[in-house]
Amino acid sequence: MRASVLLKSSLLTSLFVISSCATTKYSEDISKNNYSNLQAGKMYVVTMKDGSPKKKMLFRNIDGDNLIGTAGKKDSAEVIIPKSNVAAVKDRSKARVTAGATVIGAAGVAAIVISALRAD
Repeated sequence: MRASVLLKSSLLTSLFVISSCATTKYSEDISKNNYSNLQAGKMYVVTMKDGSPKKKMLFRNIDGDNLIGTAGKKDSAEVIIPKSNVAAVKDRSKARVTAGATVIGAAGVAAIVISALRAD
């Protein structure tokens, strides 16, 4: 009984961990990258290939080989990021929702395991 509950809870936990990825990664070949899934007016966190710090931007549009946006909703400083330097783009709103769901799911799994252990 205990082994089956632990197995089920570990499978549920791994499902939440796998589903928590809200990042779009881009390859070295710029022509293969599809930036059409980026939506204007959304906040994104852009990870750079050269290892420089991540940049937060309110995405506006794509102009040639650059991603263009602003530093935030209240900060109108323009941010221009070359496509050739982009390693990954993370949607902040999806990341928050997924992180919350993961925490709630992990708490549920922990409650199941604790109640199963007390029942024995």
